[in-house]
Amino acid sequence: MQIITGDVLEVIKELPDCCCSTCVTSPPYFGLRDYGADGQIGLEETPDQYIERLVAIFREVRRVLKDDGTLWINIGDSYAGSGKGRNADGTHSNKTPDKESHGQKSGKISKAPTCEGYKPKDLFGIPWLLAFALRADGWYLRADIIWQKPNAMPESVKDRPTRAHEYVFLLSKSARYFYNAEAVKEPAVGFYNAAPAGSKGTGKPNARRRGNSRTFRGGGAYTHDRAAENSASVERESHGLAPNETGKRNRRTVWTIATRPYKGAHFATFPEDLVRPCILAGSRPGDTVLDPFCGSGTTGAVAIQEGRDFIGIEINPEYSKMSERRIREAAQEGVTT
Repeated sequence: MQIITGDVLEVIKELPDCCCSTCVTSPPYFGLRDYGADGQIGLEETPDQYIERLVAIFREVRRVLKDDGTLWINIGDSYAGSGKGRNADGTHSNKTPDKESHGQKSGKISKAPTCEGYKPKDLFGIPWLLAFALRADGWYLRADIIWQKPNAMPESVKDRPTRAHEYVFLLSKSARYFYNAEAVKEPAVGFYNAAPAGSKGTGKPNARRRGNSRTFRGGGAYTHDRAAENSASVERESHGLAPNETGKRNRRTVWTIATRPYKGAHFATFPEDLVRPCILAGSRPGDTVLDPFCGSGTTGAVAIQEGRDFIGIEINPEYSKMSERRIREAAQEGVTT
């Protein structure tokens, strides 16, 4: 385990080629929080500048990944001129704290700028701007995963839905790469009669899909009148009209995971349950996992729990110390799930 303190673009250039198997990270979001470190990502004047800096960093990430390596990026969005940023502890503020408070618990609220090409209240679309820019830079864009938050923070907005999701993008260095689908399969679910809002649907398993009382565990393969075209060479949820007997199915692209703060950490921590499937799918035991925006050390803690090595980079010395403590605790406790 290694935590390196410094500017990520400078530090990562010192890492050797092909030294890591996967990268699981969440860069600071654009225009939302000031974490009190000179040169930090996220306080650029325009989305284009922000994306340009991230592309340069992830270009170096691609260099240090093995040829079959993957990149998992958790990224959120923001609104132009919204003032919807938060302090590092989650509170709103209209005041500028002293520099001494720009650390572990607090931070200057950065009102997302309004710049050319964006009107006040426009959603920037940062996740997709980044995904497309990385693809253009040479990455293979393989999946967009929706992180759905059942305990999303309430918003007082009256002219749009409250945001309750973020993105996790899976990208790869090469067209063929390591992905352990078996390690991240999820429990299969049966077909149900979904009751439209206001109706009196039963919500019980669909008898037509059960077929002679044999429950379709997993169902969900779209067969309709094309059952014969389902390939038996791949274990789908169901082979044509045959039931799935494994009780498992391939992981889907919507992950419902509650946010869970880490005590003493800055506000923007992503939960271990979001990181774990990325590490399990993208690496083998003994492999090295990289996080160039280490923060409170979530990726490192999970990597150690799952028997991987870890390299983290963090610009804020306070967070580096926090990460080291957390990862040491994880190593002592072992796997907690």
